[in-house]
Amino acid sequence: MSILHQFALTNKVVVLTGGAGLFGRQLTLAIAEAGATLVIASRHREQLEQVAAEKPGFPIACEPFDQGDEKSILQLRNRVLAKFGRVDGLVNNSVARPMKSLADPSSAWEQSMRVNATGAFLMTRAFGKVMREQKQGSIVNIGSMQGMLGPSPELYDGTDMGLPPPDYFFHKGGLINLTRYFASLYGQDNVRVNCISPGGFFNHQPEPFLSRYHKRTMLGRMADENDLGGAVVFLLSEAARYITAVNLPVDGGYTAK
Repeated sequence: MSILHQFALTNKVVVLTGGAGLFGRQLTLAIAEAGATLVIASRHREQLEQVAAEKPGFPIACEPFDQGDEKSILQLRNRVLAKFGRVDGLVNNSVARPMKSLADPSSAWEQSMRVNATGAFLMTRAFGKVMREQKQGSIVNIGSMQGMLGPSPELYDGTDMGLPPPDYFFHKGGLINLTRYFASLYGQDNVRVNCISPGGFFNHQPEPFLSRYHKRTMLGRMADENDLGGAVVFLLSEAARYITAVNLPVDGGYTAK
């Protein structure tokens, strides 16, 4: 197989959770363009269908599910298998953000963990079981550089953004090591598990934040809608066939500076 063909996802069935969100839309478009038969899943099917409509002619299926409910996760897996007969890739991208500040009630923390920690574990276990039986597959977890670092309060001074809440740092940090756990467990069955940790994504943040953030990166900018898809497609593809247990920062050099 030529090197360019190794980067393609032709004939692969890939499941992407959270396919309509800030990261999900660009990942949907990238994975579809790479040739995969793609299943995008979230709680809001109508939003998924709007994203899928942006790529007419591409095989994109939309499936509703709730990552906070194990029964819903298993039903999603079973529907994918009934329709396609296999799963070659899983991108754990869904995230819930119920916690808004450190002062929020513990119920917000518990809701966050049910989706972002327990749910990510259940997705990886359920779909990983299928991949192990197939003796091949690739799982890509979408982490965050906030799972690698503490917060930087100085970035937020003079803005109304507020410091990010602690739950995000907790479950994204855990996701990185959960990646290593499953990579070790699944590797003997030719299933790779990796994580990417994106940096900040431009979403019309206020100027004081932007200018400070840009100075913290080596590339002098935040990520945009073209910056994550390549890394995810690579890790799903045969070009990364000897890469597992990696946490890849996609942050413009922020965490290395």
